[in-house]
Amino acid sequence: MQLAIVRGTVVSTYKEPSLRGTKFLLLQMVDQDGQIQSGYEVAADTVGAGVNEWVLFSRGSAARQVRDANTLPIDAAVVAIVDTVSLGNTMVYRKSLEQR
Repeated sequence: MQLAIVRGTVVSTYKEPSLRGTKFLLLQMVDQDGQIQSGYEVAADTVGAGVNEWVLFSRGSAARQVRDANTLPIDAAVVAIVDTVSLGNTMVYRKSLEQR
């Protein structure tokens, strides 16, 4: 799993029929210190995440282990919305009440 920030959504007017109803998010990776990385990823949203929320996402076969996704043609899925990240005694991220 990897940490990322939701930067936006990806909308497609035509897609594989088995993907109808699947929401896609544009994610930007974050390292363990909370530093934003240059890479982006598109992932299926399985938890209802929103823009600017920190999330955990899985890639590859692990992305298809979420409920009802084992037959979908996805290789990245958001599997959790992050509340806090700490490294040792340092708080790297805390979801604020304003984001909810």
